[in-house]
Amino acid sequence: MKNIKIVLQVLGILLLIPAVAMATLRFDNRNADGPSILFPGGEMTSGELYTGSEPDWSFTDTIPTIELQLNDPMSSRLIYILESEGKIYVISGYMNSFLGRLWKEWAIEADAGNNQGVLRVNDIRYPRSLVRIERGDALNGVAAKLLTKYSDMPSPPPAAIQAARAGIEAGNSWVFELQPR
Repeated sequence: MKNIKIVLQVLGILLLIPAVAMATLRFDNRNADGPSILFPGGEMTSGELYTGSEPDWSFTDTIPTIELQLNDPMSSRLIYILESEGKIYVISGYMNSFLGRLWKEWAIEADAGNNQGVLRVNDIRYPRSLVRIERGDALNGVAAKLLTKYSDMPSPPPAAIQAARAGIEAGNSWVFELQPR
């Protein structure tokens, strides 16, 4: 009986150490200038603030992730970006699952109206409004680009594009257009 108690204590300590370390790192990063690879960050303050006409966003085809900050609550994270028909979009997947909704709280906040934020790409900050797109022709281009960029399908078949679009329309993935403010 004594051996089982010692084993359980050692096991408890071995589980507690990484949990405390992860919680500490997350807590430490909450006020950082942008997110880390694992943890959300705080307000993004470094980088030039972009002022000018809307850029040609096609350069984001070669950039897998960008930094996105919501202003309320003030928090930033790394997120996928894609361009379609001259507009830029971010996608939040797994939104019909408990874990997805817990993990992707930023999407719920943006959809609830706390949609003002800042996008940082190549050390340039762009003020944006996140507008959720649930229906419409834009989803064909978004679904095609999503498959092309993140699924290694250079030419996705129409059935795959339609399936990706159906997933968006069903609420499995949420699409936000990053509109200039």
